[in-house]
This record gives sequence, structure tokens and C-alpha cells, in this order.
Amino acid sequence: MTEAVIVDAIRTPIGKRNGALAGWHPTDLLAHVLSALVERNGVDPATVDDVIGGCVTQRGEQSTNVTRNAWVAAGLPWSVPATTVDRQCGSSQQAVHFAAQGVIAGAYDLAIACGVESMSRAPMASNASGGTGPFSPQFLAATDGQLKLQFEVAQKVADDWKISRADMDEFALESHRRASAATKAGEFAREIVPIEIRDADGNPTGEMMTEDQGIRHDASLEKMASLASAHFQPELAPDITAGNSSQMNDGAAGMLIASRETAEKLGLRPRAVFRHFAVGADDAVWVLTAPNPVTRKLIDKTGLAIDDLDAIEINEAFASITMAWAREFAPDPAKLNPRGGAIAIGHPLGASGIRLMTTLLHYLEDSGGRIGLQSMCEGGGQANVTVIERLD
Repeated sequence: MTEAVIVDAIRTPIGKRNGALAGWHPTDLLAHVLSALVERNGVDPATVDDVIGGCVTQRGEQSTNVTRNAWVAAGLPWSVPATTVDRQCGSSQQAVHFAAQGVIAGAYDLAIACGVESMSRAPMASNASGGTGPFSPQFLAATDGQLKLQFEVAQKVADDWKISRADMDEFALESHRRASAATKAGEFAREIVPIEIRDADGNPTGEMMTEDQGIRHDASLEKMASLASAHFQPELAPDITAGNSSQMNDGAAGMLIASRETAEKLGLRPRAVFRHFAVGADDAVWVLTAPNPVTRKLIDKTGLAIDDLDAIEINEAFASITMAWAREFAPDPAKLNPRGGAIAIGHPLGASGIRLMTTLLHYLEDSGGRIGLQSMCEGGGQANVTVIERLD
């Protein structure tokens, strides 16, 4: 069987909403990553078979196939096609699946998976307006008329798994501690493509951004404990705060994927090989629970054991989601999000899948680990899971 390999994986630093990257049009933000990915690997961009990008809020500046627009904006060959997919928070992880599976099937020799989200310029859920909205009467009938805000869902997960507010705050603090330590040690430097900061009119300021903006290097448990509920009805999610939830962010990420044969023919070093994929779905009302069953699905299918894993990335959409996964599968805590997660680094929705995998790959290389697993919850009650193996 043809093997699909990761040749390179990069990302921008992650900006806070209305922060350092807010001056970038999302098309140009993704174009910056695509240009860097092509240039630093010396590939002829005309030989790329397809570009598959993830983006969640496909409205306004992120509409009309932002991936194709970014490829053109980057000055890359118009002969290369591109498409944009939406599997909610897992959109770019799904883009990776599609690109790698295309290679395995023999449809692609060389492909790019990528993702972008500017939550500053395309606010979350702004694509839900128009007509009667995305949830039809038939959908609501199927769900007994229930629509839950994610804060409430995160609270239910915490309650179901008996995860306390103190537990979640401590988890969130550790996310910041790990991300801060990794930043100060330069452990993100190889994966981050520096980017110039632009002003509100999109003009370059001359200042470069090289580090993630949202990491709280001085985070404390006392500050975490002082935060109020993030829900507008606090009684529905009393323990879910801005401190133990992911941020809203801007960012982009990209991955060059090839068949092993193509990579070697082009003189490119295969850095990791894709070993396993799975997708799954769970409750369409309590929508954040699918990472657990999709992991069980992959384990049942492959025989992989948690102890086989050298590193694990479970997206920190909320502390309770990642902690519920850990309660069931009981990994070595040091292997779970070893450089922090979305609570600290950020969660630019459409880019997060590749951001996690980029960090996972670089951690495996730096630590000498071999097998890494990644999963994340997704709107609609879905989840992806991917297993990669680092190559020498």
C-alpha cells in the first residue's frame, strides 16, 4: 500500500481575537503559510495535485473558497486546484485526512492540507444568519427542540465525569505553564513562521510576530479561581470560565503531504507517516463528547494501546473535554498536550487541527518519541482521530 508521509508542517503564531493578526485578511493570512510551505521545501508548486483547507466560518472575508483564494493570492500557479472543507473545529484535521487518504489511494502524489480562521474578522457563528438559520424545523424535531451553547455542554461533561471547577482550573493553569515553558525554551520556533503585524487598514507596521499571543506567562490559580462563568446565564455553566476554556483567535497552518516514493524522488525527507485514521459522531445536542467514542473506535479497529503512544494531543476546547478523555483512557499525564493546548496557545477554529498536528510532530522529533495520536471535538457532535509515526 502507498504510504502517505508528512514532509513539513508549519503555522503562524496564534493571535488573540482583535489582536496582533487582526489586520490580516484571512485569505492573505493563509497565503502567507502556503508561500512559506512551498518556499522552504523547494517544491515546484505546479506539481501539487490539490490543496485542501479547513475553515469554519465561511462567510464574508472567509467565504467563496478561501483556500483557492489564498493559493491565488500567494502568487502560486493557477493550474493547481483547491477546496475548503468544514468539519467544524476539526476542519483542517479533516483536510489532512482527505489529503493523506488521496495519496494512499493513488489519486495524489503531492498535496497540501491547510487551515485558517480569523475570528476577529469573521466572528464565530456569523455564518449562521440568514433565512431561518441552519437548524430547520425538521432538525429541531429530531433533537426535541434542543440547542445547547457550548458552555452548557462543557459543564454537563464536567458534571458527568465528576470534574470539579478546581480540577479544570488546575488543568488550565498547567496548559499555560507548559506553553510558557515551551515558548521560553524556543520549542515552538521550528514550527512557527514569523509574520509581520499589520495595522487596522492592513498596512505593515514593521513589527514581527514570532510567538503566540494568548499564553499567560504569569498565570496563577488565584486568578483562575476569581473568574466568573462565561455563560450569560451563569447558573447553566457555573464552572466554565474564560480561564478554563479555549480562546478566540486568528491563525493559519499548513502541511505538505506526499507519497513516500514521491518525497524520496524529490529529495524531500519524510518526517512522519500516517498510520491510522478514524472519524466518529455522538450526541447532536450535547455536541462535544465524540473524542471518547472515536478513540474507542480506532483502538478497537487497530489494536493500538494507549501505552503505545509517546505523545497525545486532545484539543482543549474546554478543560472538561480533554479531562473527560483522560479520565477514560488514563494516559501518562506528561504525554497529554505536553506543550500546552488551546487554552493557552489558542484555538483558531479552521487552523487548529493542523496546529495540533504540527506541534505533535515537532514534539515527537524533539523528544525522540515515535507514535502520536490526535483528536478533537467538533460542532454537531463529531470527532476525528489520527495516528502518526515519526520517521528517522
